[in-house]
Amino acid sequence: MFKIIIHVTVFFFLASFTQNSWPEILKEKVENAITSTFEVETFLLEEITVNDELKNKVPSEINNNNLFKLKSNNTLIGYAYVGKAPSMKKEFDYIILFDKDLIIKKSKVLIYREMHGQQIGSQRWLKQFIDKSKNDTLEIGKDISGISGATISTSSMTKATNNVLRTVNILFESDIL
Repeated sequence: MFKIIIHVTVFFFLASFTQNSWPEILKEKVENAITSTFEVETFLLEEITVNDELKNKVPSEINNNNLFKLKSNNTLIGYAYVGKAPSMKKEFDYIILFDKDLIIKKSKVLIYREMHGQQIGSQRWLKQFIDKSKNDTLEIGKDISGISGATISTSSMTKATNNVLRTVNILFESDIL
């Protein structure tokens, strides 16, 4: 019974920030990624707000439901960025989880909507992003291996990650993070 209550509590915190914009399946996948990566049962997503002037200076879109501080027991445990990136004909949802020092702890494709390019969702490929920091710039063929048959998606995920890393760096230098 206690575990069910905790799960509802985690969902309540997640839903309170995203109730009008994230589909139910995305909420669940974000929750699962956070609880498994940070090994916590309860957490709070605290929205990071950025003024319009700074929003225009960062390469990643920042809105009211995609950049968060992660807290557990009132302690900062990390940061989360939830975004969308283009695939061949559609787009996919992803999450990048950072530790409190802004180093990537996990990168995960949450929802992929096409038959081709699904390989980018494999943890074997995504683990290449782990331990990258706000100071890194990633390049396919150098830092990140490509995937035959998923060229567009691998390029898109790598570009999205680079944009998030640059955004995090700008926000860090601006004392937002």
